Amino acid sequence: MSEVSWIAVDWGTTQLRAWALAANGNVLHRAASASGMGSLAVDQFEAALLELIDGWLRADRVTEVVACGMVGARQGWREAPYAEVPCAPQAMAQVIRPEVSDARLRVSIIAGLCQRAPADVLRGEETQIAGLLAEWPDYHGLVCLPGTHSKWAEVRAGQVTGFQTFMTGELFALLSGQSVLRHGMQGDHPLDLPAFDAGLCAATERPLLGALFGLRAESLLEGLAPAAARSRLSGLLIGQELAGLSEHWQGLPVCIIGDGEVAERYRHALTTLGIAAQTLGAEQVTLAGLAAAHQHISGGF
Repeated sequence: MSEVSWIAVDWGTTQLRAWALAANGNVLHRAASASGMGSLAVDQFEAALLELIDGWLRADRVTEVVACGMVGARQGWREAPYAEVPCAPQAMAQVIRPEVSDARLRVSIIAGLCQRAPADVLRGEETQIAGLLAEWPDYHGLVCLPGTHSKWAEVRAGQVTGFQTFMTGELFALLSGQSVLRHGMQGDHPLDLPAFDAGLCAATERPLLGALFGLRAESLLEGLAPAAARSRLSGLLIGQELAGLSEHWQGLPVCIIGDGEVAERYRHALTTLGIAAQTLGAEQVTLAGLAAAHQHISGGF
C-alpha cells in the first residue's frame, strides 16, 4: 500500500472530515466524526483530530495536516485572521499553525475571507473556490455554495472580488421545525417538484412573510400535504435568495459546488430563470483546494 504523504482536513461546525493522501494525490483513507468545532473546547481539538487520524501517522516522521473551515474561527482551535477581498481565495501568508503535543504531526490552518461593505465572512468555502480554480484557472463567473448558510462569490482573474451569504438553509430548518409552519410539514419527505416550482414562482409574486403564512393557511383550509408544504417552503426561500442576486448575473456563468439533492435544487431553480449552471462535487474541489494549499506550505511555509 502507498505511504501516507499528508492529511487533508475539512473541519466544520458540526463535522470533522479527514483524508489521508499519497504523494501522487490519491486518497488512501477517509474518515469522519461528529467532533465539529461547535462541540469542542480549545484544548480538545488535538485529541479530536488524533482520534480520527492516529492510525495514519508514523512514529519516525512528521506528517503535515492541512485544515480548512471553522477550526480557524475565533471559537476554534486557533483563530486564522480573515483575508479581505478582493484577493486570492487562499491567503497563504495568513496560514497559522496551532501548537501540538504530538510530535508526529504539524497542523496548518487556512484563513477565511471577509468583506467590509456589505459586511460578510466565510470559512471553508475559500478552499472550495481555490479547488475550482485549480481545475479551471481562467474561470470568470459566479460560484454558488449551497448549505446552511449559502454563499455566492464572484471570481475574476484568480481572485474573489466579492461575495454574499444567505441564511436560507438555517431559515428552512427553523421555520419547518420550530415555527407555526411545523404543524403542516412534519416528517422527512422526498422533494415534490411541482410544489417546489410553485414556491419559486410565489417568491417573485408575493412578499415572503405573507407567502410563508399562506402555507399554514392552505394546510388548514385545503389540506396541503406535508411533502408539498416542505417543498414549497424550500422553493420560496431559494427563490428569494436568487431574487436577491439578480443584479449580479450580468451574463456571467454560474458554477454550483455541492452534492446531492440540495445542489440539484439550486441547479433546477437556476434553470427556471434561464441560467444553465455547471456543478462540481464538494469533496472533489475541497480536496483540490487543500492540495493547492499543501503545495504552497510544503514549498517553504
